[in-house]
Amino acid sequence: MFDLFRSRAKAVRILLGAMLAMVALSMLVYLIPGAGTTTTGDKNDQVVAEIGKDAVTVQQIDVQVKNLLQGRSLPASMVGSYLPQVIDQAITDRAIAYEAQRLGIEVSDQDLAAIIRTFPFGTMPPDQYRQYIAEQIGTTVQDFEANVRLSAYQKALQDIAIEGVIVAPAEVEQAYRLHADKIKLEYIAFDPVATSRTVKPTPDEVKAYFEKNKSFYPMPETRNFQLIVADLGKIAQTIQISDSQVEAYYHSHMDQYRTPDRVHARHILLSTTGKADADKVKIKARAEDLLKQLRAGANFAELAQKNSEDPGSASKGGDLGWVVRGQMVKEFEDTTFALKPTEISNVITTQYGFHIIQVLEKEPARLKTLEEVKAQILSALRNQIVFDRMQTLEDQAHAELVQAPQNAEQIATKLGLSFQNFENYRVGTPIAGLGNEQKEVSQAIGALKKGEVSPVVQAGNRLVVVELTSINPPHPAVFSEIEAQVRQNFNQQRAVELVAENSRKAADLANSSGGDLQAAAKKMGVEVKSTDFFPRDGAAEGIGSAQYLGDSFDKPVGTVIGPLNVGTQTVVVKIVERQPADMTKLAAQRDSIVTQLKQRKAGQRQALLQDSVVFRLIQEGKIKKHQDVINRMLARYRT
Repeated sequence: MFDLFRSRAKAVRILLGAMLAMVALSMLVYLIPGAGTTTTGDKNDQVVAEIGKDAVTVQQIDVQVKNLLQGRSLPASMVGSYLPQVIDQAITDRAIAYEAQRLGIEVSDQDLAAIIRTFPFGTMPPDQYRQYIAEQIGTTVQDFEANVRLSAYQKALQDIAIEGVIVAPAEVEQAYRLHADKIKLEYIAFDPVATSRTVKPTPDEVKAYFEKNKSFYPMPETRNFQLIVADLGKIAQTIQISDSQVEAYYHSHMDQYRTPDRVHARHILLSTTGKADADKVKIKARAEDLLKQLRAGANFAELAQKNSEDPGSASKGGDLGWVVRGQMVKEFEDTTFALKPTEISNVITTQYGFHIIQVLEKEPARLKTLEEVKAQILSALRNQIVFDRMQTLEDQAHAELVQAPQNAEQIATKLGLSFQNFENYRVGTPIAGLGNEQKEVSQAIGALKKGEVSPVVQAGNRLVVVELTSINPPHPAVFSEIEAQVRQNFNQQRAVELVAENSRKAADLANSSGGDLQAAAKKMGVEVKSTDFFPRDGAAEGIGSAQYLGDSFDKPVGTVIGPLNVGTQTVVVKIVERQPADMTKLAAQRDSIVTQLKQRKAGQRQALLQDSVVFRLIQEGKIKKHQDVINRMLARYRT
């Protein structure tokens, strides 16, 4: 519970969870007018779509894409393909809210306040509330509350749409059988990967395969180049910071190193959230009894572990760690800072319940000493200096390399930078030693002409200068260049042929012997394996999803089925046992099945609702998409 008073990190996690369907994803940043953006150019050039009197703008979509990229919800390479979905979802969300208002659904200020109070930060004092919205959500209170109101409109309309969902008894029985009908199999598996390792082609066979498929082996253009690299980590190690520099930095940044009054405290909480007044009386009496035990010498940590209802601290004996003013509700804070070390409070009341607090240590406001923060200052100073030095060295390397081509290694050595030489590089493939952020380097290599030197390019925490030494044009492959690849391809193709041939033979042998899969496996020199019982919506051990097995659940025991292509292998299976659904157990599961089916249907209805609302509003001219603006955005992101 204490985490609700002070932990921003947890509050953010709770916020994201609570608002997932309601705010964070459904409304997103494009419902915050102008959030984090500035409007430039002609107004019409910035509007992607109009929904009634509202608009979705280019800047809002840009912010949404940026958030997706920063949250790693979308690879940068997929932005161009995904952008139309981002735009359509922005329009759909606004359309649903617009339709709800048009139908007379109202969200009053009281309704809005009630929704906000359900958020962990919704009961904070006004100043703390505004600060939280600004720092943790990154917008103004006005824009945030507008988003919540629009989300409420959406939810109200969606709730109306999913009311009255009906699930027929036959649907419940079908869903029950999907999970309760089970079968057990024997099977023979043929794996092309394992089979390819047994293929031993002769040199003549591999050469003949190459001659037959030569057109599939073109050699693309490759490039030879040299790199001069400035690595942040390595250069940082060479930077020497004097004591006088550290001291000067300390004196000019003293405000950063001041700590406020703080206390190390622990508490026991007996929660009253959602409890009736009569219950609160009993809870307070219990708190008073715990206080008596503590006054009599009981172990605070043990009582907290057994009795406290604060999930954030109970397991730690009620320990809250060090706290400062402004992190707790007022009653809790006033009592905590008034106590002396080792002193135990009376029972105090907050909006969360009854607390007993003990202060373990107190520390007055103070300025941290230079020795305490020296390592921190050294790191800050190095960070200030290191990139400037990297940039200076790479600029010098670039200038010298332009003046003296083919001397990259000597220049790198003189400047204390790294040198790397690469041959037969294909543009777009990874470059060893540059980490993950090397797209710009690869693009620079692809844009250079022979003998040219690139500008300084950043690759993560490195700066790079490239000299392109030669270009190897595309040409038909020579067998000696790709013999290993051809051999591998030959083995793979031959393995696929063998798997198909052997699996057909195994199925024929099993069927001709009355379904004796064991006898067929013995003749083929392979092993018969078996599965446990599995349902239609489950997976067969060693095979995979039951959906690969077609109509096997409708076949009688003893039936041989296959060959079946299942993932990377081919199998021949035999149904050896069936376990029909126990219909006597349906009644006990009926309610949960009905709930699941209703949720599924509700989701389908919701999708239909969104599609129909958007279609109708477009027909009525209430939604206007500016395709020329969208096309320019698509072109920009795809390039």
